[in-house]
Amino acid sequence: MAPSSLLHELRNQSPLIHCITNIVVANFQANGLLALGASPIMADSIEEAAEVSALSSSTLLNIGTLNANTVESMIAAGGSANTYGRPVVLDPVGAGATAFRKRTVTRLLDELDIALIRGNAGEIAAIAGVEWTAKGVDAGNGSANIAAAAMDVANRHRCLVAITGETDIVTDGDKLIRVSGGHPIMTHITGMGCLLSAVTAAFLAVNVHTPIDAVAYSLAFYKKAGEVAAEHAAGPGDFAVHFLNALGGIDDEAIDGGQFFIEEGVKE
Repeated sequence: MAPSSLLHELRNQSPLIHCITNIVVANFQANGLLALGASPIMADSIEEAAEVSALSSSTLLNIGTLNANTVESMIAAGGSANTYGRPVVLDPVGAGATAFRKRTVTRLLDELDIALIRGNAGEIAAIAGVEWTAKGVDAGNGSANIAAAAMDVANRHRCLVAITGETDIVTDGDKLIRVSGGHPIMTHITGMGCLLSAVTAAFLAVNVHTPIDAVAYSLAFYKKAGEVAAEHAAGPGDFAVHFLNALGGIDDEAIDGGQFFIEEGVKE
């Protein structure tokens, strides 16, 4: 399937996205998926997590507000998705902030077949084990080669890795794609990264054959939605509303044939 048809296909299929997510962003995430054209289901109880993932098109695991019970639900949901061949997206929110988060991310990566890790630079650096100064769940800063770190994580865990920021990166450990665009106001809205992880899960659900292209397209689509929303917003307060409108209003043509993408053959 060509990337330019992905959004049309997503809206035709309306894939069911199982989100085990955090309490800060659940409503925004669900509304964002609905605006996009997907169908969200937020189910984190151990009694039904595996069953819901078996019925869903993809599963998102977001560790933003962790507790011990949720971790077990994530393992059950991810294992079920793996059994049925559905993609699992991991959002390692604040992966390096606490020992509990580090242990949880390690366990999820060890026990599950993760299709995509989507995080900010600090989170991916924590998984890679490179020096980086994170600020809670924010990206922080550091001098490490973050693209190389992303490729290392992708190779080590046999998955895609996406680092989002001013310029996004997605890699499969071999090919690396940079995605430009977006707007600075996006960093002032709680849950923008978490919603993006859900959006990538939706696009992966409709393009499992070339997943790196699906993720790159979803990143470009999301940045374009941010640009469109910023044109209408007076500030952070109404940006979120305009952003939801943009998710539902823009189409494949808005990405303009992939002008956002820069591919690098970084590995011989």
